[in-house]
Amino acid sequence: MRLAALTLALPFVLAPLAAAQEMGIMQTGFADLTNGKGEPAGSAMFRPGPKGVLVRIEVGGLTPGWHGTHLHEKGTCDDAADGFKASGKHAGHGDGIAHGLLNEKGPEFGDMPNLFAGDDGNAKGEFFLAGATLDSLLDADGTALIIHAAEDDQTSQPIGNAGDRVACGVIQKAQ
Repeated sequence: MRLAALTLALPFVLAPLAAAQEMGIMQTGFADLTNGKGEPAGSAMFRPGPKGVLVRIEVGGLTPGWHGTHLHEKGTCDDAADGFKASGKHAGHGDGIAHGLLNEKGPEFGDMPNLFAGDDGNAKGEFFLAGATLDSLLDADGTALIIHAAEDDQTSQPIGNAGDRVACGVIQKAQ
């Protein structure tokens, strides 16, 4: 009986959310992730809040274990065969700021916690980017979400020994 009541109430909960999105009150972003072969690998949703952006990632095809996750300075993933290098450096690289969430001179704007993939190669994670806005992620040259082959040690320069770039997605505004 409770399930029926929830099912009937669900459209009334979603209707205000849709109206808010249409009015621009709660705009969201997304990134479709591709692997090094240019094949679909997963997705990420970017949901802004009053003091930052919440990022939810779901990705498959990874080796089991921890993977460095970063925002990169250019919104392009067109060069999968070249390891997504066209996405550039981490967002916020330079200006006396060092890489790593545990670095006393960091972190860079693009530094994020590691993502863990299970034995099946699938990973899910949710991270909060304090101080970020959706507009800052959608700037003139865009932003890419990159997942690396190995764990980010959060201190080594320039990428925390995270290894190759194995998945990439360009952050876009949801319609």
